This record gives sequence, structure tokens and C-alpha cells, in this order.
Amino acid sequence: MKYPVGIQDFSKIRKEGYVYVDKTQYIHRIVTGGAYFFLSRPRRFGKSLLLSVIKELYSGSRELFEGLWVEDHWDWEQQNPVIHIKFASFKYKDNPLKEAIQSGLQPEAERLGVKLREGPFINPLEDLIHQAYKKYQRKVVLLIDEYDKPIIDYLGEPEQAEANRDTLKGLYSIIKDSGPYLELAFITGVSAFSKVSIFSDLNNLENITFSPYAYTLLGLTEEELEHYFPEQLAAVDVEKMKTWYNGYSWDGEHKVYNPRYQFLYCG
Repeated sequence: MKYPVGIQDFSKIRKEGYVYVDKTQYIHRIVTGGAYFFLSRPRRFGKSLLLSVIKELYSGSRELFEGLWVEDHWDWEQQNPVIHIKFASFKYKDNPLKEAIQSGLQPEAERLGVKLREGPFINPLEDLIHQAYKKYQRKVVLLIDEYDKPIIDYLGEPEQAEANRDTLKGLYSIIKDSGPYLELAFITGVSAFSKVSIFSDLNNLENITFSPYAYTLLGLTEEELEHYFPEQLAAVDVEKMKTWYNGYSWDGEHKVYNPRYQFLYCG
């Protein structure tokens, strides 16, 4: 059995035979019940993989979902252009954040076959959304991974953190008025700044961090471990494993294991 430790690409996991604990029923329930979502979880908890799954789902990559719950519950004929923003890849430590955003969005523009405009009054995210919508004549899916990283990385430098916060607020401010062009917006991060200053204008953003739909969306439940890893569990001290890794809960009742370290333990 191949464990996807550190692998955040759903396509790579499925094509190269890594184990994937099927979370598609939870994902389907969430994305078909709204349009603007925010989810906060600790680092290395599967947020990036979650967005990768959503990306492939809306891209119509049915072959990657063979045998998973969602395969028979999704309209594969309807595909949407996907903008997938990963702030971990943006080079904002070497350049001003505005320049890093412009450069960081460029690969997405090229992948979608559009060209970003430049100018002091052009919001590059708004431009990318509008151009993708115009080219494909379908609403856009916007996925933002680690939206708060340019702030978190500078918590020891308050002035820079505040400047980055203001830049991000300006970047994200266009999401609200982009409703006619957006099929879905899904934003993840470590912190819960979603309703404080950065997304203050986006009043229809649904914070599902403590939603029942998201209690076990990320992380591994006891039942999932028993179903997917019976042989591995038979070879380890289960009680010790629970003590070390089964302490995460977002409602005080449903507990989940940290997926990264659980894979390392079972492996």
C-alpha cells in the first residue's frame, strides 16, 4: 500500500496508485449546498488535497473518480474553468506582495489560455475571473489555498503583516461583485480572519469550519482507519496511536486523526 505522505495532487494520488480515503460524499454535500465557502484547519491536515479534489471534480476528470462515491452522483457533462490559487507557491518573500500576486497568477492564466492585463487600477484576480468566464462561457470555480499565508508568515513583523493584510483585502474585495461569473468560491487557511477585515465585504461567505458537514471532511475517523487499514492497525498499538494522534475535534464529539502523521504511523 502506497501512502500519499506530503502529496497534495489528487491526480497524482489516483494515477500512481496511492491510497485515497474517499471523502467525496462530504465534498459533494458541501459544494452542492452553496457557493461561497471558507474552511480553517491546521497545517498538514489535507486542505490542499481537498481543493485539488474539487478542482478535478469541476474539471470533469471522471477517470480519477472511478470507484469513488461521487462518480455516480455528479453531472460530468458540466465542466467549469477552475482558478486554483496556491499562496505557498507565491514568491512574496522576495518581492512586494502585489508583484508576487501578479506573477503567481500568471501560470493559471497560461493554463486557462488567457493573458492578464497590467496596470495600477487592474485587480489581477478580477481580470482572470472575467477573462476565464469570457473564454469558456461558463461560470468559474475559484479555489484559494492558504489565503492567509502572507500574513501568518509575518506575524513577527506587525507592519509587514498589516500591509499584506491590506493588499489581500484589496485582492479579495472583488469576489463579492464577481457573483455572476462564479460557480463556486472555496477558500482555505490556518487562521479564521475570514470575517475580520479581509473578507468583511463578502457577507455571503459561509464559514464551515465548525459546520457539521465539515467535522470529518478532513482528517481520518476511527471508522475510516478500520475500513481502509485493517492490516496496518493489527500491527500497531491502537491505544497508543489514539493517544498520540486522535485529539482533533471541531464539535467536541467527532474525533479525527491528523492524516499526515497517521500515514507515517501506519507506514
